[in-house]
Amino acid sequence: SKGGIYKKEGLDPRSIHEHKLKTGSVINYPGSEAISNEELLGLDVDVICPCALENIITEKNAPRIKAAIVAEFANGPTTPGADDILYQKGVHLLPDFLCNAGGVTVSYFEMVQNFSMYYWDEKEVHERLDKKITAAYHSVLNTSKEYKINMRQAAYAVSVKRVADAIKLRG
Repeated sequence: SKGGIYKKEGLDPRSIHEHKLKTGSVINYPGSEAISNEELLGLDVDVICPCALENIITEKNAPRIKAAIVAEFANGPTTPGADDILYQKGVHLLPDFLCNAGGVTVSYFEMVQNFSMYYWDEKEVHERLDKKITAAYHSVLNTSKEYKINMRQAAYAVSVKRVADAIKLRG
């Protein structure tokens, strides 16, 4: 949210995390150069993970994005118009509510464990989460391909279908 950093050879995430904890920002990380958010979004990289701000990817900057994948960890980082541009460019966008589903899923696991009074170890929680998130991703991906719609639209379609199916089952 305060700026970006770049190092052509790559960055060490753990070291950056430690730097941010000490300084409050990734800015001035040793061996890196400061870059603007606009510059960061235009880098020739495999993956971009917008993690801090809403509406950071817009119709204005989406055409300059070179990444093959955008994984949205922030809430609402991509505007609807930018979503369309990225889809037309062939950028594989993982929508925020799919990328952020892990926390809610693990909260559900905690509720299930509390009701059953049987508790899983950390490894089992991770395995169950991996299974759920992987299945959700493939469901969204398959829907995207089947209906030739972007991943966000597919995620909404899957969500709405699941709610409709649950209502039908419950009468």
